Amino acid sequence: MLRARPIHFTSRPHQWTELLEALGMVNTVKDNEWLEFDAGSGRLALHRVEHTPAMSGAPQDGVTIFGVEVGALEEFARRTQDDGTIAEVTEASHGQTVQITARDGFTFLADPAQRAGDGTWATSDKADPALAVVATWVSPGVDDSAQELRNIGARPRTSDDESATFTAKNGGILRVVHGAAAESGDLAFEYDADLEPLLRRLTGAGIEARISEDVLYIANPDAAGGSAPASIVVERTSSPAKR
Repeated sequence: MLRARPIHFTSRPHQWTELLEALGMVNTVKDNEWLEFDAGSGRLALHRVEHTPAMSGAPQDGVTIFGVEVGALEEFARRTQDDGTIAEVTEASHGQTVQITARDGFTFLADPAQRAGDGTWATSDKADPALAVVATWVSPGVDDSAQELRNIGARPRTSDDESATFTAKNGGILRVVHGAAAESGDLAFEYDADLEPLLRRLTGAGIEARISEDVLYIANPDAAGGSAPASIVVERTSSPAKR
């Protein structure tokens, strides 16, 4: 079991909830500091933070971190290690998880997924089936990082010198793009349908958005904080993201 589930840190959870629901996502977990939203393919977690300067090493307001969900932690870690990537079961502040350490020094967590009410790993059937969550990893070595994603069970989809994309078996897109330093990239989405109805849904909800060359740009609720990008990108795709 493997699903893309990045975590976005924000001091504006209400604005994000409105935006994500207008995108067609479904709020499946509601906790004081933690919200989860299902897309037709993949999942996004929102972590509420105060709008103050972050402590050293802590995620800042408006930052997204790369992450996935998996089934049995011990089995996932064993298979990943057998395929050549460092994966260790460890205890985090939120419970047991697997920490993956890549050759470029990048680390990310594989948290345990919860089964749906019908016993499967499916996301909500009320979510827009055309929408996919994209988790992005920036790396100075795209080829090596792409191999790490293969080792955790991601399925290759596209690749070139500057980037590689993968589908996760249980939903979402994992993407590695070239950059000077190993770090998490910005939150993004893919949409496997006409963007115009999605644009109308967003603007009807009072959310600023525009389309340019098969890309939908949505005003980022965190942009006012100064460190987040101005827009959230939804790219039109002609190949469906595997659910």
